[in-house]
Amino acid sequence: MPAGDKKDLSMPMADGYEPAAVEAEWYAWWEQQGYFEPATDASGEVSAKGTFVVPTPPPNVTGKLHIGHAMFIAIQDALVRWNRMRGVTTLFIPGCDHAGISTQAVVEKQLAKQSGLTRHDLGRDAFVDMVWDWKNEYGSSIMKQIRRLGASYDWTRERFTLDEMVSRATNETFVRMMDDGVIYRSSRLVNWCHYLNTTLSNLEVEQLELTGRKMMTVPGYPPNERFEFGVLVHFAYEIEGTSDRIIVATTRVETMLGDTAIAVHPNDERYKHLHGKSARHPFVDRLVPIVTDDVAVDMAFGTGAVKITPAHDYNDYEVGKRHGLPSINLLNDDGTYNDNAGPYAGMRRFHVRRQIVEDLKAKGLYVDTTPNPMTVPICSKSGDIIEPLMKPQWWVKCAPLAEPAMQAVRDGRLEITPSVSEKDWFRWLENIQDWCISRQLWWGHRIPAYLVRIPGRECDPSDGHNWVAGRTEAEARARAEARFPGAAFELEQDPDVLDTWFSSGLWPFAILGWPENTDDFKKYYPTSLLETGWDILFFWVARMVMLGIYLTGEVPFPKVFCHALIRDAQGRKMSKSLGNVIDPIDVIEGATLQSLHDKLAEGNLDPKEIAKATKGQAMDFPNGIPDCGTDALRFALCAYTSSGRSVNLDIQRVHGYRKFCNKVWNATRFALLKLGPDFVPRADAAPSGRESLAERWILHRLGCAARDTSAALAGMDFMPATTAVHGFWLYELCDVFIEYIKPITTPDADPATRESALQTLYTCFDQGLRLLHPFMPFVTEELWQRLPRRASESAPSICVAAFPEPRADYEDARAEADFELVKGIAAAGRSLAASYKVISKSTLYIANATDEGHAFAAAQADGIATMIAGCESITALRPGEAVPAGCAALPVNDQIAVHLLVRGRVDFGQEIGKVEKKIAKLAKLKEGVEKIAGSPGYEKVPPAVREANAAKVAGYSAEMEVLRSSIEALLVLKGGGE
Repeated sequence: MPAGDKKDLSMPMADGYEPAAVEAEWYAWWEQQGYFEPATDASGEVSAKGTFVVPTPPPNVTGKLHIGHAMFIAIQDALVRWNRMRGVTTLFIPGCDHAGISTQAVVEKQLAKQSGLTRHDLGRDAFVDMVWDWKNEYGSSIMKQIRRLGASYDWTRERFTLDEMVSRATNETFVRMMDDGVIYRSSRLVNWCHYLNTTLSNLEVEQLELTGRKMMTVPGYPPNERFEFGVLVHFAYEIEGTSDRIIVATTRVETMLGDTAIAVHPNDERYKHLHGKSARHPFVDRLVPIVTDDVAVDMAFGTGAVKITPAHDYNDYEVGKRHGLPSINLLNDDGTYNDNAGPYAGMRRFHVRRQIVEDLKAKGLYVDTTPNPMTVPICSKSGDIIEPLMKPQWWVKCAPLAEPAMQAVRDGRLEITPSVSEKDWFRWLENIQDWCISRQLWWGHRIPAYLVRIPGRECDPSDGHNWVAGRTEAEARARAEARFPGAAFELEQDPDVLDTWFSSGLWPFAILGWPENTDDFKKYYPTSLLETGWDILFFWVARMVMLGIYLTGEVPFPKVFCHALIRDAQGRKMSKSLGNVIDPIDVIEGATLQSLHDKLAEGNLDPKEIAKATKGQAMDFPNGIPDCGTDALRFALCAYTSSGRSVNLDIQRVHGYRKFCNKVWNATRFALLKLGPDFVPRADAAPSGRESLAERWILHRLGCAARDTSAALAGMDFMPATTAVHGFWLYELCDVFIEYIKPITTPDADPATRESALQTLYTCFDQGLRLLHPFMPFVTEELWQRLPRRASESAPSICVAAFPEPRADYEDARAEADFELVKGIAAAGRSLAASYKVISKSTLYIANATDEGHAFAAAQADGIATMIAGCESITALRPGEAVPAGCAALPVNDQIAVHLLVRGRVDFGQEIGKVEKKIAKLAKLKEGVEKIAGSPGYEKVPPAVREANAAKVAGYSAEMEVLRSSIEALLVLKGGGE
């Protein structure tokens, strides 16, 4: 069948639900039919019910589908499909992020592997072309995988952060912000990753907590070479012109080559005699002054003397500014030491660390090394140890952008849920630091800033006055001419690119055509919702809000919903090294344990980690992962979603929802068989007025499910939404109503009664599948397409069919109360049958205290019998009518009781023997505890233990009393109640 054609459903339904077969073909048809595009009227206007627009978090172009993607797609698409079915104009915009650092690293590795070349060998333009080729060939794989999850994206509006539309918006933003002074040029300390040769923002740096000494590997060094972290190295500086020494302690002894001061507290009596003096640096020709500083120095920590390296430490940088100290940069971009390091020039930084200690020992200046709890800054991309480095870069002034973003939450224009995320929002924005947006890469948005070089004049690249910005080079040239009138000059574009998060921060409005006032921008901005994980609230969400308000004057979305992060069934963070990372495709298709092991070998884990992960997989998935299908996975992820920070994903629960799909499948097969090929549904779903109690009850429950599901989705409360629809299908429609109407839908049943029941059955399946569709799109489409249509129904797909709304004519509190009594009678019958193990051909009686009760029970008796497995007959007794001898009883309320005939069905002697054995076992347990309590010295036992033992004795006694009562009841029944 050609892709995009409607699925052929002419063959009979399969005996059971098979997700792979069900999910095939529907997505291509939906897409080809344009169901995912915004629905507008003939004049292009959106629905009178409004719009619902979701800019999806763009996954990295290098990425592979993971469970986090599955989570946000399940949540977002449920909301989008629900709104679409409600008649709202919806727009769900897909896209991909160019992921500057990650993508460049992937292609550089590929280039080196295939040809032994570096990007510098190719040159910038040729390398960027190569990355585009890679992106076009491999980069769309994640978008194909996302289709497997059923996301109803409008693919005609698919965006990429480097496409023309977003690039135009990015250049416009940089130029505007530079013109306004919000972007500025400055030489400041940055987080430098030597492995990747680029700057990182603070948010891209992870802090590794060490409790003490640890030997660690470092990316870029041989894997068997380890370096010492988590220690303080103490060494001495000799005071110039004296025999005095001052001992300092440092966690990074290699940076001492850039020391330009030693700070002591002004009130520290130990060092007052050294105020104003200097120490002689042991390895470079430099005096190191002793300065006093009550901010940087804690007299109680270490020796109370602190070495100051302004060019390689954020705190020391501030000390250097206070005291006017020089900043001496020691490092080249590749992690080797430069000429400022004297005899260590050309050495790699952690080799210098080792050598410095040896050389200090040789000079008699080394004191000792002691364990020290500390944090080590780690590059989240490469795992490299981050180094603070002085660099001229482009920075964004964040404080003036942060205040409007906070005010938007204060005045209610922006709602952040759950509330803990709102608190995080304020905590971060109140302490926000300026944002370094320069990245030393080639793949990305090249910064539209140009250095103006005037021959014969010194040009400082760190001075923003020597730079102009331009949307085009021609505009930049015109600006340079205006700034330097009459001067001959050359323009040199900044080779750096912008931080990936800079263009991602423009996502909600750039993808709609901003800065142009496009038709999409006018219709769909601001968007409706930003849904994402709380872990990127600051990476991405805060920046979108800050930039959105600054550039468009409006908050880009009124709501932010932060979903929980997914952990494994034991609550552990998912980690490749633990072997507990779950690939959504494995959950959808199933995976053997061996295939899970094989995937570990495809990664970058070392042999020890692979062994650990393999063991973890064998414990978590001893039989592999069963095929659950997309619908079960989506439903489970929505059902898990609550206001917590994390959820523990149990694959067995997902598989449970696959069984639920099978229940829905088989129930629909049953309904279609009952309806038959000639069934014609009424023109509308209004009740006829001739419905039975069970029908009125199920229609009432259908209305309640519609109300509860919509209310929960409106409040983005997914757990109760899934509970409402799941409960309706499983516990009301399947377990009760379908069973109850079996006697009245047989071919020989009363025709009017049968027709009414079938019409109600049809309504429940038609509306019930619609209720389920936002969470389970594939199986609901497959089953809904098999149902007959009302004459009034014009929707060609359940995607665009109307979502059920609560109806006044379905509300029936009396029917609900009456049917609860029916269910109570049936429950009493089941309980009696289970207690006496009468599992087949059971005979029951309903004793009634009133004529009204008798009439009610008689009318419902046949239906009640269907709700009790193995029930052969059930009789409603009139008030005062004797219950046959040999019956066990269970009251339903003060006027109705259910009786089960057990005489002749139960071996009373055997049952009494079983109970007596239980009593004997309990007596022995009780005797054992009483013996302990009566032993010498028991009064010395802790009170809590004595109280627990006393509670055990009381519990055993109570259980034995209940069992003795049951023996008495059995003896009465054995005697026929005489």
